[in-house]
Amino acid sequence: MAKQAERRAGTSEAILTAARRLFGAQGFAATTMDEIAEATGVAKGAVYHHFKTKEAVFEAVFDNVSRDLVAEIDGAARSEKDVLAAMVAGSQHYFAATAKGPTGQIILRDGPAVLGWERWREIDAKHFGGKLPRAIAAAMEGGLIARQPVEPLARLLLGAVTEAAVACAGRADIARAGAEYARAFRSLVEALRVAPCRAK
Repeated sequence: MAKQAERRAGTSEAILTAARRLFGAQGFAATTMDEIAEATGVAKGAVYHHFKTKEAVFEAVFDNVSRDLVAEIDGAARSEKDVLAAMVAGSQHYFAATAKGPTGQIILRDGPAVLGWERWREIDAKHFGGKLPRAIAAAMEGGLIARQPVEPLARLLLGAVTEAAVACAGRADIARAGAEYARAFRSLVEALRVAPCRAK
């Protein structure tokens, strides 16, 4: 039974690896279950055995890409001086990663259209979107910003990051646009910074 479970898990992982490559390169609409099966080296029925629909495959891929993106963001922000600087560095990496290439195709171009914004936000809240409330709460605990309700501020900042990433994705000069939005986001975050005596 253990070996059978391992084989199932291995096949599922192979399907997601192939699907991630295809979705990232050519988009959800242009990718078929036949192509996913062929790229995986299994029959189409085997793909349907693990995932009932192409949308289900995409959702699992989206979740994996979101998880990997957060790991990259954590690496980019780890060396910053404090949690606010880490938020800026992490968001800058998010802009760059989601404005181009396979990550941008999956997260921003296809993600909302395939999943719907509600489900997109639910999954994002487990990954990038879930980091902002924790970072803001930590900043308040550390006296970096004034104490206030965390959820509204986190939602506003997350909305700013998401909208900026969408705008970057539509620009021809992606690198320049990403840098501009990163500077603007830094201004927003730094405007929240207060002296410790005022944060109480």
